[in-house]
Amino acid sequence: MGRLASRPLLLALLSLALCRGRVVRVPTGTLVRVVGTELVIPCNVSDYDGPSEQNFDWSFSSLGSSFVELASTWEVGFPAQLYQERLQRGEILLRRTANDAVELHIKNVQPSDQGHYKCSTPSTDATVQGNYEDTVQVKVLADSLHVGPSARPPPSLSLREGEPFELRCTAASASPLHTHLALLWEVHRGPARRSVLALTHEGRFHPGLGYEQRYHSGDVRLDTVDSDAYRLSVSRALSADQGSYRCIVSEWIAEQGNWQEIQEKAVEVATVVIQPTVLRAAVPKNVSVAEGKELDLTCNITTDRADDIRPEVMWSFSRMPDSTLPGSRVLARLDRDSLVHSSPHVALSHVDARSYHLLVWDVSKENSGYYFCHVSLWAPGHNRSWHKVAEAVSSPAGVGVTWLEPDYQVYLNASKVPGFADDPTELACRVVDTKNGEANVRFTVSWYYRMNRRSDNVVTSELLAVMDGDWTLKYGERSKQRAQDGDFIFSKEHTDTFNFRIQRTTEEDRGNYYCVVSAWTKQRNNSWVKSKDVFSKPVNIFWALEDSVLVVKARQPKPFFAAGNTFEMTCKVSSKNIKSPRYSVLITAEKPVGDLSSPNETKYIISLDQDSVVKLENWTDASRVDGVVLEKVQEDEFRYRMYQTQVSDAGLYRCMVTAWSPVRGSLWREAATSLSNPIEIDFQTSGPIFNASVHSDTPSVIRGDLIKLFCIITVEGAALDPDDMAFDVSWFAVHSFGLDKAPVLLSSLDRKGIVTTSRRDWKSDLSLERVSVLEFLLQVHGSEDQDFGNYYCSVTPWVKSPTGSWQKEAEIHSKPVFITVKMDVLNAFKYPLLIGVGLSTVIGLLSCLIGYCSSHWCCKKEVQETRRERRRLMSMEMD
Repeated sequence: MGRLASRPLLLALLSLALCRGRVVRVPTGTLVRVVGTELVIPCNVSDYDGPSEQNFDWSFSSLGSSFVELASTWEVGFPAQLYQERLQRGEILLRRTANDAVELHIKNVQPSDQGHYKCSTPSTDATVQGNYEDTVQVKVLADSLHVGPSARPPPSLSLREGEPFELRCTAASASPLHTHLALLWEVHRGPARRSVLALTHEGRFHPGLGYEQRYHSGDVRLDTVDSDAYRLSVSRALSADQGSYRCIVSEWIAEQGNWQEIQEKAVEVATVVIQPTVLRAAVPKNVSVAEGKELDLTCNITTDRADDIRPEVMWSFSRMPDSTLPGSRVLARLDRDSLVHSSPHVALSHVDARSYHLLVWDVSKENSGYYFCHVSLWAPGHNRSWHKVAEAVSSPAGVGVTWLEPDYQVYLNASKVPGFADDPTELACRVVDTKNGEANVRFTVSWYYRMNRRSDNVVTSELLAVMDGDWTLKYGERSKQRAQDGDFIFSKEHTDTFNFRIQRTTEEDRGNYYCVVSAWTKQRNNSWVKSKDVFSKPVNIFWALEDSVLVVKARQPKPFFAAGNTFEMTCKVSSKNIKSPRYSVLITAEKPVGDLSSPNETKYIISLDQDSVVKLENWTDASRVDGVVLEKVQEDEFRYRMYQTQVSDAGLYRCMVTAWSPVRGSLWREAATSLSNPIEIDFQTSGPIFNASVHSDTPSVIRGDLIKLFCIITVEGAALDPDDMAFDVSWFAVHSFGLDKAPVLLSSLDRKGIVTTSRRDWKSDLSLERVSVLEFLLQVHGSEDQDFGNYYCSVTPWVKSPTGSWQKEAEIHSKPVFITVKMDVLNAFKYPLLIGVGLSTVIGLLSCLIGYCSSHWCCKKEVQETRRERRRLMSMEMD
């Protein structure tokens, strides 16, 4: 009785805020579910402009019975006793998806849940417009879908690349309704999941990502076997096919032209393991051959594949025992069609099924190095395609060509050692104790740098410059730019002496330097070939560094001041271990943001660089362009002033100072950066509080009518004279039903009365005026369909302080109001109707004219009569 008595009172209170009309909707047609699955029924209210959240009642009726209360969003005692236990267990619950939408969830559907479900919105409106309830029918079917693998437990298939495999799963449904089955094959490889091939409920095949080409070529197929078996066939397995395969079957039913998925089941079928192909290539380790003789190398291949595969063999040469380093070149190649591609003086022969020979004629010193045998195995695929199943590279075969090479030593010494940064460094690399030197030998040099490391980690050397056999100098990445600027100088003063000079040594240049002298021998074709490299001992360029120290102290001469006064802050700088410093200063301000949990926002205000050039950073107040000043008082002291301070200027102010040292005369290098202690600006104010709201007498208009929007400002707290207040008002619109799109600025009016209106692509005009001290009117003239949406205003208050200066308050926003623009049906169809009637009349008259002309000219018959003599006619008349 208490629930029945309180319900009319709650409905009466709710009706005060309800809209004039509404439409309750649930899914159309019949929903079909299977026992044990979850049922979700959405319900929403359209054309609703009521309170923030709409309430819903759900009722249930089995076939032939009356409706029973099921669940409610606003009344706890609404459900019947039959459903209260299921609600408490969470088997039945309501989930609100929006202010005007809710979903009914029933987990683990049972046969007793079949029937009609009614969604209604409680109301006591005197006039009913629309519908306040809607009903949907739900059918519950027995679980008749059976899915299973071809074998249990799921087998594990071990295959080699290129071998075929098949997987099967069974799926059948005994549903009394006409249902369709959809099937999807998936492969799992660790956490990754990939779709292989799918058969939809409409009988269409869809290959997964990466399987499109294999599906179209017939390598991957999905077939039906008997009446309930589905077979996945892969004609040639790849390494990517390894993993656990699942068969996922879903059951679908068609209701009024729409497909519904009523249940889904998955089963593990098998695990496929792809065994890698064993492939090895072996060559002799060390070979010595005299200059001018033939070099014969053999590559022996070992593999466990005996099927139809084709090898591809390639011989390459490198100066280093690593074939992946730059400089490696291909000598000869035998492709899978047994075609040989080789360079001059090189031959490749196929001795037997697993041996390949490389023959090099007339070897010279340039043939000394490392030889590699690269082998690839290719297996045939569909449509005469080939895919690589294995690849191997042999260990290097070191080949030495014996000859009488020159013998010499290399020494490196530092003729100039820097004591600190910017001092010059000079190194001399000399060739001494030369033996077996002939006229056809020349020397070149390469310079290297290696960074100092205290740890035992291996540090690679960086190439500074290298000289080719024709004495062409090439720079490395580290020295290219500095050599072009003249800071690095490489020279050759004598035949056996090479020099390297750094004009201004930096801290990054500290480390070990060494040179490599190469001997080049002139060949029979007048080309030069490198025959020997000799490394010098490294020379360490190092000087002790002391850490740079930079200290900045900020001070406020006048600690107390009010809004409108001048704020002054001085920054004193002291430095140590910085050579000839010059300072740049940046003034920063840390201001709190609206969210107290968020960190303060740091803004850059004004800066002064090392050349005393002042620049405004993020100071964007147009009315106070000259309101901040940063000047240099002394060489190590700077002063910052801010005139006519505003309440919005409150925050923590610091000086960020950077010390610069001269480099190369007019250039500067950053030595150190430091931040001063903060100076706080805090105004203790108890001024008024401003609020903004939007009101419209025309929330729904017909296209072409006038839209009026009022922005009303209210003031709480201390009363102010109207002359002591001013406002910057801006109007924004979000042309959508929600606030998910970006707002568009329509028009703005500043505190000086200047109106600025944005340009738009449609014909409606905007006007903005001040109606009273606290009211601003926005009018949309000749409204168009594009003018619908949410409108709100943004207000920035300005308050005159006791000192006579204007203080800028925080910006406030109003809540949006939604404006709809409807179409005038009579005016929209007037001109099309007149045009249609006119065209029909003209076509009818034209059809009559064509018919008359056709009958008069085309259908005329000529009647021929016998000519009688005049006399006979007269005699007949007399008779």
